[in-house]
Amino acid sequence: MHPNLRETREPMNASRSLRSHQFPISLAILSATIAIAPLHAQTSSLSGTVALSSQLVDRGLAVTPVTPVLQGAVSWASADGWILGLSIGTQTRSPRHGSDTLAQVDHYWSLSDDWRMQAGLAYYAYPGNASARAFDRAEASMSWMYRDVLTFGVSAISLTHGSDHQPRGAADVGFHWPLPAHFSLTAGAGVAQPLPAGTYYGGSTYGAWSYFRDFYKYSGQRPSSYYGYGQLGLAWGFGPWRVELDRIATAPSQRWMAAAPWVATISWSF
Repeated sequence: MHPNLRETREPMNASRSLRSHQFPISLAILSATIAIAPLHAQTSSLSGTVALSSQLVDRGLAVTPVTPVLQGAVSWASADGWILGLSIGTQTRSPRHGSDTLAQVDHYWSLSDDWRMQAGLAYYAYPGNASARAFDRAEASMSWMYRDVLTFGVSAISLTHGSDHQPRGAADVGFHWPLPAHFSLTAGAGVAQPLPAGTYYGGSTYGAWSYFRDFYKYSGQRPSSYYGYGQLGLAWGFGPWRVELDRIATAPSQRWMAAAPWVATISWSF
């Protein structure tokens, strides 16, 4: 998943999902903004985001080809820490064949003035996008956040499409630091158990999995049981607008599924 903490102007001003550090840059930013509610809010709040990204990326893996992806998200947060969110999106060049949806519910607790903990459940689905059906899943997560600077989280993943429903795990850490002139530095890294083999929009051509499958078969090597991914980005935000450029890195074991090395996103929040 997006990707990507929001601007830090006040301590812990928003409930941030660790799914925002899966680096989906479109889904990530939307997942991060699915919960924009003050930690000590006295009333319920409604918020949303519209974003345009150059690719949809999930934990370093390409969900879509390099093509404009338009998404919208809306979230509702209660004063007692509950958050409900929904986002939908589509590839602008082929809207009938590349949609994505995300529904999530979260609850956060204040541990101190600087620390908070958040637990959540999310459902990811990609209807109309056969090449991304391997990403359909339910995911439970637990995360800890220090102000708007540092986050750490663990996730338990259960795939909902196909016959492989073996639970998978992931762990993510994210960092955000404000810079002068409305700029900010974002970074993150994580490890996850890989998804089952299939057809993806990765750096290699379609059907590349057959090459790597045969490689592992004849070399005697076994596919890795986990892989790493990371992101380093520069963002500029002013008012409701945010522009971000990220450098994505994915472990060589997933190179046939890896996202493009550069992903750009522009978003508007309300």
